[in-house]
Amino acid sequence: MTQLSTMKERIDRLLAEVDSIKAVSLDEVEQLRIKYLSKKGLVSVLFDDFKTVPSEKKREVGQILNELKNKAQLKLDELKSAFGSKEENQVSSLDPTRPVDHMEPGTRHPLSIVRNQIIEIFGRIGFTVAQGPEIEDDWHNFSALNFTADHPARDMQDTFFITEDSGILLRTHTSSVQIRTMETRKPPIRMIFPGRVFRNEAISARAHCIFHQVEGLYLDKHVSFADLKQTLIYFAKEMFGEQTKIRLRPSYFPFTEPSGEMDVSCNICGGTGCNICKYTGWVEILGCGMVDPHVLENCGIDSTVYTGFAFGMGIERITMLKYQIKDLRLFFENDVRFLRQFTGAK
Repeated sequence: MTQLSTMKERIDRLLAEVDSIKAVSLDEVEQLRIKYLSKKGLVSVLFDDFKTVPSEKKREVGQILNELKNKAQLKLDELKSAFGSKEENQVSSLDPTRPVDHMEPGTRHPLSIVRNQIIEIFGRIGFTVAQGPEIEDDWHNFSALNFTADHPARDMQDTFFITEDSGILLRTHTSSVQIRTMETRKPPIRMIFPGRVFRNEAISARAHCIFHQVEGLYLDKHVSFADLKQTLIYFAKEMFGEQTKIRLRPSYFPFTEPSGEMDVSCNICGGTGCNICKYTGWVEILGCGMVDPHVLENCGIDSTVYTGFAFGMGIERITMLKYQIKDLRLFFENDVRFLRQFTGAK
């Protein structure tokens, strides 16, 4: 009976204690809940001891024990509700006309700005946009484009292969999207293909393992090199200004024949010569050419009926020329001091 008396005294003491508990914050209310009602709290311990109460006394002790638990829960709910009301009052007392803290205006990334400009320029002359997967297979990235089995671009030093034997890789150019387009669409085709590409190159002021391209393709009957030249002249003048001149130099690409590389007159020195154009007055911006008949046949297009041209340019190079940026790495560092210069650019 001594043990039973002790238990009743503990219950009475806790009843009085619960009546007097106070708190100054919601955190304190939570600490009180843990103290009294958690699994190892004072009330819960009493319920564990209730198992030892004699059967004839369980009804009497159980009633006052439940009273204690309900009283503690009610008191804690009241405290919690009171602090909730205080917080609501604080929120309602805020002045909605008070000025907010100053926020820096956002802007598009310079590569996004130029990418959108390129799309807009070609859109004016009927080119639509297509995109494709960044993880490609050998056929769409190399074989369909006339890359021979021993071509250096297939080497592990130039291409990021996902697995060595399966021919699955990170695309090295968006020409793979041209192949996918020609496989699924019938001419006429007049499209551009912007996207991110990957090559295993050492990162420097002029090169990066990740960069962005825009390639273009025009297929129809009687398309000639003259159509290609006029398209590129139009693009150069729209992008760099009416005073811009171009020149085409013979080159070689597996997927075009004849092929060329296009230079534009340096917009920094006006063609007089500077360190950007290596004192030649010209800057290379893209490669181009007439689509090789074998590429058309690989895609199921009759090369005796249709001809076409293709071109490809790096968005980073166009952006560097347009905004006179001398280090390619700045595009990937996300330095706000660099990006802030393009606030308000369209």
